[in-house]
Amino acid sequence: MKKMKWIATLLLAGAVAMPLSVQAGDAKTDIEFAERTYGFEEIDKGIVASSKLYTHHSGLAFDYPEAVRGIYVTGHSAGGSAFERLLKLIDSTDLNAMVIDIKDDFGYLTYKPQEDSPLFKMDIGQPYIKDPRKMLETLEERKVYPIARIVVFKDSVLAEKRPELSFMDGDKVWKNGRGESFVNPFMKEVWDHNVDIAIEAAKMGFKEIQFDYVRFPEGFEKRHETLKYSMDDYKDSDLDPVQRRVEAVTDFVAYAREQLKPYDVDVSVDIFGYAATLPEAPGIGQNFSKISENVDVISSMIYPSHWTSYFGIAKPDLEPYRLVAEYAKVENAKLGALDNPPVSRPWLQDFSAPWLGSGNYLRYGKKEVEAQIKALNDNGIDEFLLWNAQNKYTDGVDYTP
Repeated sequence: MKKMKWIATLLLAGAVAMPLSVQAGDAKTDIEFAERTYGFEEIDKGIVASSKLYTHHSGLAFDYPEAVRGIYVTGHSAGGSAFERLLKLIDSTDLNAMVIDIKDDFGYLTYKPQEDSPLFKMDIGQPYIKDPRKMLETLEERKVYPIARIVVFKDSVLAEKRPELSFMDGDKVWKNGRGESFVNPFMKEVWDHNVDIAIEAAKMGFKEIQFDYVRFPEGFEKRHETLKYSMDDYKDSDLDPVQRRVEAVTDFVAYAREQLKPYDVDVSVDIFGYAATLPEAPGIGQNFSKISENVDVISSMIYPSHWTSYFGIAKPDLEPYRLVAEYAKVENAKLGALDNPPVSRPWLQDFSAPWLGSGNYLRYGKKEVEAQIKALNDNGIDEFLLWNAQNKYTDGVDYTP
């Protein structure tokens, strides 16, 4: 009996000493195991996704800042001469993060995937960022927190390559007034395409995945009965059209977060600011509270220039502090009602909006940017992101006013 216990102890010690990668079966070894067939039930992928045995480590180390204060960076800027200029801006201020395009507003990747990538054969990579890993190593060295922006359902490239994943207007892929096409949030194949991109970004070393355009096209409620598209698993839903759209968008966010658990990244979503002021945005399927329950960070786009006369402010672009403060009160109430609210990290305006017409807009500079930040801080929100499509940010701003 003692001999049996001794043998069992040796076997157990050997199993414990075996590297986790070998135990999990995800690394190549020289050990040859005889094939065996066992009658186990199918593995629950959800359990696998959340298992610490399967945690991926990129080899890069980034600490979460005391409060994320970031800027938007296009693929062109991240891979070009503007990158050093933006790094110097962060080095010389209280900014500490970059939101970098990995999948852009057209649907292109901003880098060329390697041949062993599941994304390689899709031919959607562009050579904007020549060496993403080297870029991330630079960010690690400069202590800049890296966030990968992935534009999800606005995707003209995938819509043209795979029309069956989009919305058809007769025999053509539907386009909005700006010539942009969307892919179908009801379809899991579309979800998986974007999750694959997110996983690749996490493997590169990004510490957060930020999903943008997590919605149906604007005004979809006016065309949902005339366009042709698949309902996929939602075709038998008893919900009304509005709630079906809300369910699909929310389900995608929850699914993506679950799939990303092994990669030790936070998940954030960009959302229209007005979505927090409504039960839900009916056409596009965004429910602020339901999305917030499934993310680590919620980033409402609250640019003063993009509001109508909400909150009793006739010309919001002229009153950046008041607009942001009034919004923050509404958002705080919405998030305060949740059991596990995410971090609030709104997008703020560092650009001017002359398209609003004379007398309706301001030239945004130091004063206007600081006013928005102070309005957040005065309402208990310490994190923010700055948007400028050209990545030209105002000089001399106090980012902790």
